Amino acid sequence: MEDLQKLLLHDHGLSVSTLPEKGRCLFTTREYSPGEIILSEEPYVSVPNKTPVKSRCDWCFTSSNVKRCSSCQVVWYCGSKCQTSDWKVHRLECQLLAKLEKNRIKSLTPSIRLMVKLYLRRKLQNEKVIPTSVTDNYNLVKDLVSHISEVEEMQLVLYAQMASLVNIILQWSTLNIKEIAQNFSKLACNAHTICDSELIPLGTGLYPVISIINHSCSPNSVLVFEGRIATVRAMQTIPKGSEVLISYIETAGSTMTRQKALKDQYFFICSCPRCIKLGEHDDIEESAILEGYRCKNHTCNGFLLRDLESKGFKCQQCGIVREKEEIVKIASEEKTISNKASVALSSCHNKEALDMYLMVEKLQMKLCHPFSINLMRTRETLLKILMELQDWKKALTYCRLTIPVYERVYPKFHPLRGLQYYTCGKLEWLLGYTDEAIKSLTQAVDVLRITHGTNTSFMKDLIAKLEEAQAEASYKLSSMDD
Repeated sequence: MEDLQKLLLHDHGLSVSTLPEKGRCLFTTREYSPGEIILSEEPYVSVPNKTPVKSRCDWCFTSSNVKRCSSCQVVWYCGSKCQTSDWKVHRLECQLLAKLEKNRIKSLTPSIRLMVKLYLRRKLQNEKVIPTSVTDNYNLVKDLVSHISEVEEMQLVLYAQMASLVNIILQWSTLNIKEIAQNFSKLACNAHTICDSELIPLGTGLYPVISIINHSCSPNSVLVFEGRIATVRAMQTIPKGSEVLISYIETAGSTMTRQKALKDQYFFICSCPRCIKLGEHDDIEESAILEGYRCKNHTCNGFLLRDLESKGFKCQQCGIVREKEEIVKIASEEKTISNKASVALSSCHNKEALDMYLMVEKLQMKLCHPFSINLMRTRETLLKILMELQDWKKALTYCRLTIPVYERVYPKFHPLRGLQYYTCGKLEWLLGYTDEAIKSLTQAVDVLRITHGTNTSFMKDLIAKLEEAQAEASYKLSSMDD
């Protein structure tokens, strides 16, 4: 830890501290500007997601031109460069996987593979086949908190079963099942979902140094991925002596929803500036808007709270009471159709799913506040389906409907907000709405240059799109003058 402390201080202007109520924390020893890289790290181990639709390269996670490893028939690579980069670990893994029976192969989840690779990498580093460094060694994994004593019994049984499978695959007499189970608990609390530039999940990686960074529902930094590399960037000016904070969860929800998500997976109660307002009037209002019901009077945007006298829900703006029975009836109908729509969508019956999600939207518009998270999620789903069906005009309508909610629930420099502007701009550009596209793409660039930087191929393409739209608008204007 002393060597890591020196390296972080010298190279990054960071310091690791331990606080009684929070454990290890990362603090700045200098000021960071918005968009500045605070820390970057390669994964200690990583694996792509397992999907029935398309396979991914085990090293870079691309799904283009991938070929199965001829020996183990489990792992895929996009070319010799990635295969060579992964070979020292996969050479051992390949031998083990090739011996497995078919029914064992079916049980080979990404989590199991991640754990197998973790132990293989530790072995190779111990044997000095793979070099170690201050930021790349198994001791950093050992220092991660597992919360094993807080894990429920059913989950412990699952970890034990997974540990037994890892033991069967590795067949090392020195392995300790209890230690493997504890490491599974560490992965659950510390591993990160690796996403592409548009935040589409690609796989899972363990980044032990970045795992030191604590959570806040009002973070000052954001974690994004450039290929396998995890990069933490400042979303705002971070003064010297401040704690670096990222978000572990989806923050667009009520305080109670966020607290539950954090408690269930990470075993702590957040005390960030948003969470300490739990139960206060502003927090109650925000929760009712995001996850509650709408006023019966559709010209009123008031929020509803439970009314003890009527046993219904009373609008806090106009005073109209909405009966509980009416809400339960609509909610029940909405849930039934929503479940059927989800099944249709997962079966790739897009047109059928579209019709059902339109029915869900109609019911939610009766039931939910206009800024409801549930209504926003339904409209996001409709947007994706319409884009799959190449109905660009209707897709743009739904994208525009989500923008005001994104602007309400996400801070100014949040990647999801920037990406929604980007989607809107792409659709506007495709439909020939050049001026609107320039506005949306400019908003996207303003946000994403902070969260993503400007050197990735994604950002270069985005900036090129904006410049092309600006050039077209300028040409049209000059043509009109002529």
